[in-house]
This record gives sequence, C-alpha cells and structure tokens, in this order.
Amino acid sequence: MSEHILVYTLLALGVASTLVAGVFQAFSDFVMRGLVAAEPMGGAQSMQMINRTVMRSVFLVLLLGLVPVTLAVSLVAQFGVDGAARGWIHAGTAVYLVSVFLVTMLGNVPMNNRLDRMVPSEQATARYWDHYGRVWTRWNHVRTLGSFAAGVCFIVAALALA
Repeated sequence: MSEHILVYTLLALGVASTLVAGVFQAFSDFVMRGLVAAEPMGGAQSMQMINRTVMRSVFLVLLLGLVPVTLAVSLVAQFGVDGAARGWIHAGTAVYLVSVFLVTMLGNVPMNNRLDRMVPSEQATARYWDHYGRVWTRWNHVRTLGSFAAGVCFIVAALALA
C-alpha cells in the first residue's frame, strides 16, 4: 500500500471511529437518560424498536466494518510501516477491538437480546429495565471513549506518516 493511500485510509478510519463515538455519546448523554426516565413499559419498548432498527443502519455497517479494516491496516503497518505511526495504528486497532467490538458483542448485545425477548407490559420487564438502563449505559460509556480514542490514534498515525 502506498504511503499516501495509507495516510488517507488512516484519516478515514479516524473519522469513522469518531463518528461511531458520536452515536455512542448521544446515547450516553441523553438518549438513555430519556428512555430510563420514561415509564418502564415505554422506555423498554422504545429501546426494543431502536435495537431492531439499528440492525438495518449505516451505523451498524460502520461499527462492524471497522473491525476487518482496522485489522487489515494493522497487518499492513506491521510489515510496511516503521516508527511511531506503526505503534499508533496497532494501538488504535487494539483499543477499537477491545473497547468497542468486544464490549458490544459481550456486553451490550446480550442485554439487547434479552430485552428484545421480553414483553414491555410485564413486571419482569420493568424490573430488568432499571438494571438494563444502568449497566447498558456504563458499557456504552466504555464504547464511547474507546471509539473516540481509536479515532485519535488513527489520526495521529496519519499525521506521523504525512
């Protein structure tokens, strides 16, 4: 991969990662607070609809698409980039994989799947909704910070190469 293409790829990764961070940040800042403040039936049902809608969104393509692209760029960097840029690329990839992808797959998605199987009007859903709101949002804070940090790493790597 030519150095110019790698610089532009890293900038694109930086922008994409920070866009993902922006969506996560919106949920951490006000979406979840609004949903949790609603009656449990309304909040849970709204989150069920959000989770179903996200499955057909550009956001999901970006969130999951960054995984193979960051791994590929990290592999290219391992064999074709020297100096600080390689470290920043590896750091961005590691941070994204652990704090965004793994947290999503092992933390948020199982909670979403459990919520999706529940009937909003049932008492068990109301009890779970309180737990869901607190724990899901904590994991989401991790994803917000992780995707932002990964974006910064990729942008710093691009600047180091430029």
